[in-house]
Amino acid sequence: MIKKTLVGGSLALLLSGLVFGTGMSSYIKTGFGYARDAVKDVVPVNVEIDRARQMIDDLQPEIAKNMKLIASEKIHVAKLQKQIDSKADMLASAERDIMRLTADLQSGDTRFVYAKRTYSADQVKDDLAGRFNRFKTQKATVDKLQQMLTAREKTLQAAKDRMDEMLSAKRQLEVEVENLQAQYAANQVAHAASSLNLDDSHLSRTRDLIDSIRTRIEVDEELLAVDNQYYGTIELTEESDEDILNQVSTYFNGDQPTAEDSVAMIQID
Repeated sequence: MIKKTLVGGSLALLLSGLVFGTGMSSYIKTGFGYARDAVKDVVPVNVEIDRARQMIDDLQPEIAKNMKLIASEKIHVAKLQKQIDSKADMLASAERDIMRLTADLQSGDTRFVYAKRTYSADQVKDDLAGRFNRFKTQKATVDKLQQMLTAREKTLQAAKDRMDEMLSAKRQLEVEVENLQAQYAANQVAHAASSLNLDDSHLSRTRDLIDSIRTRIEVDEELLAVDNQYYGTIELTEESDEDILNQVSTYFNGDQPTAEDSVAMIQID
């Protein structure tokens, strides 16, 4: 099964190479880039903000480590400075002794007394030569130590400056994350306000019912107005009594009115 999978994968790569040519690697990189961007877009913003906070917190161990290194270097620099100061004091004392012996020899005396002991001029010259050689060696050592101290002080100062920049950058990142959090919260409130759908179905049905009732009442009022207009009009002329008598006579006697009677009835009306 594994062998078939490997063979299938090899064939797929071979076919991809034939189709895409030598640029297949760029297609693969591009595909991974799209996939990575797609995954990042799917991750919620609040999760990304929490991730940013965690990354800022992860800076603390590195900061603590650097601070420890700086503290250790400060101690070493202080010890080196103390060592140089001590050697400088010794050099100053040795220089004074050399200058004293030199002055004594330049006086031209042949006998010299130091600490209640007498020395010849040759003995003093030999002692002066030895002191001078040792002085030059110690002075060279102190110069090297001083150079070392200067270099370490520069390194220490650079580390301090770098640490200050790191702490300042960390504080700035913390402020920016809090600003992003506030901005995100404001956007969430805006989204919630714009998408807040209250269930007003019962209210709508009640409003529809009231509108229906109002419409029925208005229809009834309109019908009453029409009835009064066409059927409730006031008779401006009253019926003639003679006309009534003629109608009764015609009904009971069966007499048909003549043309002259009809004209008379019209004139009476």
